[in-house]
Amino acid sequence: MQDITLILLGAGDSTRFNMPVKKQWLYIKDKPLWLFVANSFLEKFKFKEIVVVSNTKEIELMRGFASFKFVKGGDSRGESLLNALNSIESEFVMVSDIARCCIDEKVINRLLSKCKKDVCVAPALKVSDTTYYENRPIKREKLLRVQTPQLSDAKVLKEILEKDSSYSDETTAFFYNNKEVIFVEGSSRMEKLTYKEDLNSLFCLEPPIDNFKTGFGVDIHPFEDGKEMFLGGVKIDYDKGFRAHSDGDVLIHSLIDALLGASSLGDIGELFPDSDNRYKNIDSKELLKEVVKLVNSVGYEIVNIDISIVAQAPKINPYKNLIKEALSTILKINKHQINIKATTAEKLGFVGREEGVIVYSTATLNYFKWGKEI
Repeated sequence: MQDITLILLGAGDSTRFNMPVKKQWLYIKDKPLWLFVANSFLEKFKFKEIVVVSNTKEIELMRGFASFKFVKGGDSRGESLLNALNSIESEFVMVSDIARCCIDEKVINRLLSKCKKDVCVAPALKVSDTTYYENRPIKREKLLRVQTPQLSDAKVLKEILEKDSSYSDETTAFFYNNKEVIFVEGSSRMEKLTYKEDLNSLFCLEPPIDNFKTGFGVDIHPFEDGKEMFLGGVKIDYDKGFRAHSDGDVLIHSLIDALLGASSLGDIGELFPDSDNRYKNIDSKELLKEVVKLVNSVGYEIVNIDISIVAQAPKINPYKNLIKEALSTILKINKHQINIKATTAEKLGFVGREEGVIVYSTATLNYFKWGKEI
């Protein structure tokens, strides 16, 4: 094979997909879609290297799955691609969208057969349906539906995008800069995953297996006089609150770490550092909402939560049901999937001396259960 790097673009937010999980994080059996696509290429072709372009918040998570080169995406497809091009040294580059998840080996071979300097080669399909533009029929024989992957001279593509990164794909970048574009026959098997309904027709995708992930979290906060106390998102009738950069909701902080642990997304201090004034006195429920959204977006659903509160004071039992109700709304699970236990410290240690509270949490996750006929 020629000197070619494969770039896989997966930094988007999947806004049209209309599911809680981003499409690049749909699990295919036991692998996220981006890894499934990368492995599909690797099984059939040998590249100089593989570069995966990722959302900034997800790049460390991706690194835990594979030893590819990972690059942070930009605000647009073109910016993301330019970031990747700046990281490579190969003569040619093959660019594909992770959403183009079913690989047709014959199409790739057709692209490779036309690879040459100063050229972009792309697969395309003819249009068979009657087609209208602005309420007037047009000649469908002159239309092409352009697909990815597209194979380009890497130096030329980089030079073009450095001047203007707004092109929708590599063929338009080459065309509008008076460079040669060659089309080869595409494949109907290589349709793009854009809407959730597309899952019904993509032959290569299999729903996820069961794979339960468990995370553990613990947090400790001392009391502070003259501050309101919030625990599990509920206001507690007590003459002290918690000393903290945020509102000090020790239960939610513990739960956040459990969720982040189960999904391998780090810890609360990495996500919401106490050096950042944006989180000064923030309502911890807002932090939990952001974490739940993040955990869902990378392919997980919450199975159950178990929480142990160690407090000499205040008394927790009167608030258990209220806390469950508050958490179930934010976590988007039923109350019976949340268990809350409370105990004292038998007057031992700083908790026993009524100086603060400790909360331990465990969270169990599973892959988001998508399936055919959504």
